[in-house]
Amino acid sequence: MKSAMPDNSSTLLVRYGAIPEVARFANPQAIALNRGTQVVVATHRGPELGSVLEQLRPSSEPQSGEALPDPSGEVLRLANDFDRQRAVELRHEAAGEFTGWEQRIAEWRLDLQLIDLEWTIDRSRLILYVLNDRGPECAKLALQAAAGGWGVIDVQPVSMDGLVPRETGQGHGGGCGSCGSHNHN
Repeated sequence: MKSAMPDNSSTLLVRYGAIPEVARFANPQAIALNRGTQVVVATHRGPELGSVLEQLRPSSEPQSGEALPDPSGEVLRLANDFDRQRAVELRHEAAGEFTGWEQRIAEWRLDLQLIDLEWTIDRSRLILYVLNDRGPECAKLALQAAAGGWGVIDVQPVSMDGLVPRETGQGHGGGCGSCGSHNHN
C-alpha cells in the first residue's frame, strides 16, 4: 500500500542488521538526525539497532500527486549507552552460539550453510543468515528450531548479491521462515 507521509513526520534511511539492510523508517518525532547517528528502529523482525544514512528531504520524495512507499517501520528512539552495550553483548552471545547452530543444521541434515546470526536488541528473536536460496531447506530449519524449543527464529537466506528478498506479497525483507516459541534454552 502507498501513502503520503504526514506533515509532522519525516523519513530516514537507516542501515541495520548483521548482513545490512537499508530501509525507510518513519521519524514521527521529526528529530533532526545526522548521518551515522545510532537509533533503535522497529523492523519487521522487532527492535534493532541501526545507523542513520540520510534524512530524506521533501525534494527527494516523489512530486505531489505521486504516492510514497510506506516506511518499513519507525524510529523508536535515539540509541543510548545501554542499547549500544546490549548490542555488543548480544553480538558476543551470537558469536558463541554459531558453532552450536552449525552442528544442529548438520544433525538435521539440512542443505544450508550458516554464515552469521544475530539477536534483536530485545533478544526476542534470533536471525539465522544462511547461504541459500529461499526454499524448503530454510522452512525446515525454522520448523526444526521451533520444534526443538529454540525460541523465535527467523531464517534469512543470503546470496552472493546480498539478502534474498521475500516474494511479492510477503511483506518487506525478512527470512523464509519465522517460527518458534518464546522459550530460550
